[in-house]
Amino acid sequence: MLAQVNAAALHGLTGIPVAVEVDISGGLPQFTIVGLPDAALREARERVRSAVKHAGFEFPEGRITVNLAPADLPKEGPAFDLALAVGILAASGTATLGDWQEAVFLGELSLDGSLRRVDGVLPLVSSLRGHGFRRFIVPPANAAEAAWVEGVEVYPLASLAQVVELLRGEREALPVPTARFDPGRGQPYPDFAEVRGQEHAKRALEIAAAGGHNVYLIGPPGSGKTMLARRLPGILPTLTFEEALELSQIYSAAGLLSDAQSLITQRPFRAPHHTISAAGLVGGGRLPRPGEITLAHLGVLFLDEFPEFSRSILEALRQPLEDGVVTISRAQASYTYPARPLIVAASNPCPCGWYGDPTRECTCTPYAIQRYRARVSGPILDRLDLHVEVPRVPYEDLAASDAAAESSAAIRARVEAARNIQRERFRGTPTRTNADMTPAELTRFCRLDKEGQALLRAAYNRLGLSARAHARILKVARTIADLAASERIEAAHVAEALQYRALDRPLEA
Repeated sequence: MLAQVNAAALHGLTGIPVAVEVDISGGLPQFTIVGLPDAALREARERVRSAVKHAGFEFPEGRITVNLAPADLPKEGPAFDLALAVGILAASGTATLGDWQEAVFLGELSLDGSLRRVDGVLPLVSSLRGHGFRRFIVPPANAAEAAWVEGVEVYPLASLAQVVELLRGEREALPVPTARFDPGRGQPYPDFAEVRGQEHAKRALEIAAAGGHNVYLIGPPGSGKTMLARRLPGILPTLTFEEALELSQIYSAAGLLSDAQSLITQRPFRAPHHTISAAGLVGGGRLPRPGEITLAHLGVLFLDEFPEFSRSILEALRQPLEDGVVTISRAQASYTYPARPLIVAASNPCPCGWYGDPTRECTCTPYAIQRYRARVSGPILDRLDLHVEVPRVPYEDLAASDAAAESSAAIRARVEAARNIQRERFRGTPTRTNADMTPAELTRFCRLDKEGQALLRAAYNRLGLSARAHARILKVARTIADLAASERIEAAHVAEALQYRALDRPLEA
């Protein structure tokens, strides 16, 4: 007898419908799975056999052949367990699909027949909704995340026995109601009011947050670079529901959602160590998984001790910084993940850390300083819009009262006002922020008056800027104008943007 059950395979962040076709025929007992299953899926034969028996059903004798269609698409993981078991029971006559013929079955089976959570349920349900599927049977631990997708019915069932009872009409199941979206729910970010001094750096981070610009902080040890970076997510605009859903699909695919957190409601902050591998940073593996740059999507990726990262790893950032996506190619397929975090890199000005400090003497030779800075290539520096010097904090600033410091809430209000201007400017286009502007949009929205052009021309020729650096300066100037609620980019906005190119200036003797 032949039966067909619906399941799904995760390809990057896209769910692809998979038809689980089960045929039971006479002959010696044999259980074969075809259709490019991975090792975990091939091992499902033993899990399914034990789960069916412990659920109180008889496992059919004879030759069992399971085809996972489309057959040329690689399938991986234990999420097919439930569909395999239901298909076998339907083919043997133990269960009848009936009204559930178009339902999708997702879940890993324990040996006792209970259902365990699986990774990637949120992107699977979201993608399959676009293919016309509306009913999903999932483990209880995955129900909350799946229910965030509008227009579907999610039925949480705890065991294979309960699933069969539902198919037979012996159990009534109600779909999980969709939860109410609560933006910003979770631990509050550290506040900028706790940072003493560093007004120049705070202003640079405000510009970065307003326009989506990447930042490079350079300063001696203990000047507050990490402290500033950790507070940056607190001045970014609050996540919208669409952004939260996009982020949560990434975390679901990476297996980082839990029962307690079924939806990411705050912008992420990721700070990988400089010993991370290229696959860990940009994604990879035999069947590629999201890397840190994707996990930080729409949030902040903090790369401390930037020159200490491997040169090859830093160069792997070029495409994501330019395109906003990571494409990982393998022999069988290519995987694309979104990668639009706000990158904050930080480093000392020299190997000893005290170059340019007025109170501590630098012990590095000019050659050592040059070699240290050369670990970060020119193309990578070009893609970091703001180069910000973070000097040692004077004692007077450390001793200042809390009332003198501006809070993150006050800064975020200005950032959101500037983002609203950009939202209207780029309405109807894929562009989200000034940092993402295309060349055509740059020409249209970043026109300078004669004074601004003269100022930028002089800096371009004197500093030997690249065409990319020229475009980045224009984008930063546009953001500074937006923060000032100015329609035109004035010379003062260009002058301030030029201040944030510290590494384009030659080393002082």
